[in-house]
Amino acid sequence: MQHIIDRFISYVTVDTESDPNSETTPSTAKQWVLANQLVEELKKIGMQDVTIDDKSYIMATLPSNVDHDVPTIGFVSHFDTTPDFTGANVKPQIIPNYDGKDIVLNAEQNIILSPSYFKDLLQYKGQTLITTDGTTLLGADDKAGITEIVTAMEFLINNPEIKHGKIRVGFTPDEEIGRGAHHFDVNKFGADWAYTMDGSQVGELEYENFNAAGAKITFKGKSVHPGYAKGKMINSMLIANDFITALPSDETPETTKGYEGFYHVHHLTGSIEETVVELIIRDHNKIKFEKRKEKVEKIVRKINKKFAKQFGEDVAIAEINDQYYNMKEKVVPVKYIVDIAEKAMKELDIKPLIKPIRGGTDGCQLSYMGLPCPNIFAGGHNFHGKYEYVPVESMQKAVNVIVKIAELTAMPDYGLVVPKKKK
Repeated sequence: MQHIIDRFISYVTVDTESDPNSETTPSTAKQWVLANQLVEELKKIGMQDVTIDDKSYIMATLPSNVDHDVPTIGFVSHFDTTPDFTGANVKPQIIPNYDGKDIVLNAEQNIILSPSYFKDLLQYKGQTLITTDGTTLLGADDKAGITEIVTAMEFLINNPEIKHGKIRVGFTPDEEIGRGAHHFDVNKFGADWAYTMDGSQVGELEYENFNAAGAKITFKGKSVHPGYAKGKMINSMLIANDFITALPSDETPETTKGYEGFYHVHHLTGSIEETVVELIIRDHNKIKFEKRKEKVEKIVRKINKKFAKQFGEDVAIAEINDQYYNMKEKVVPVKYIVDIAEKAMKELDIKPLIKPIRGGTDGCQLSYMGLPCPNIFAGGHNFHGKYEYVPVESMQKAVNVIVKIAELTAMPDYGLVVPKKKK
């Protein structure tokens, strides 16, 4: 396990935070540091055809070691971290033989990782946890996935008695800002299907995700001296507040679960003259997804109608852009690729947790680009914040799943029980 710990720490201590306001790819120059490190490591462990393009997309090959035809499969992870919380100067803490009690992340700031609030911790009593020091995120999303893929490839290279077909690995930038697959060359990757290693707790296996859109609403106002403002001032911040209040209060991330969709206001900046509200719109159901976008547009139209006479033009301007769609539509026709992963977990005594993703992965977009790509657990919890942690045992189990999938894919009928055709 120490090998996994060392590899993981070597990744998370490199700051790779992405930037949604950048127009470059990768969105931050610092992502190149880890990207180049990964290229050298892939070469060192014996991977072939290791490439990195001008946008920092990494691909590599583990050749087949069988003499019969086997589909080419892939494993994909991203190396950027979210801009929601700082990823600079990450100082991981190792908690061996976790005792099930509170973990003091930062005594000086009284930051506690407690099972009384984060109940999932109790699943990992007796295991080795890697946590933050309470001042940064950890980066298990998705450097745990990268750790697992590299470790699995190294294991297969060092154990050639395990038979497998051709395996491609791909590491991407900017997934956290929704661009991870934008410049991914599916034809160059050349896999029949792939798996993103980007889920959370042990056993997660996902092939359904949200339909997703981002919305930016700009509200215009008129600034007038407050002593003489009656009938003249238009405060864009108050109009923005009206917009937010008009959204369903019980359809937010903190009030929904499972297949329930939501509206999530995540940024608000403003003054009297101009206020900008940014939100994301999510729903698994395509029809409900379209209705959610229509709801936003309807609220904007109502606001514009209210201020049309006073302002003389639209006081609110909405920009709504689709980000990704539910991969279920593309994966169900090849459902056996999910069945293979499920069988791999069962053979390793891991209980599969097949459920919808309340979010998205590179695999969502890749599935619509012609590369069906379900998502498998990477082991971390509490992503995007200072309470993030990952059990080392979970990363080892993910490594085992990757190896087992590779092994099953080289077997007749992928080791699955295939129903016989009726005569």
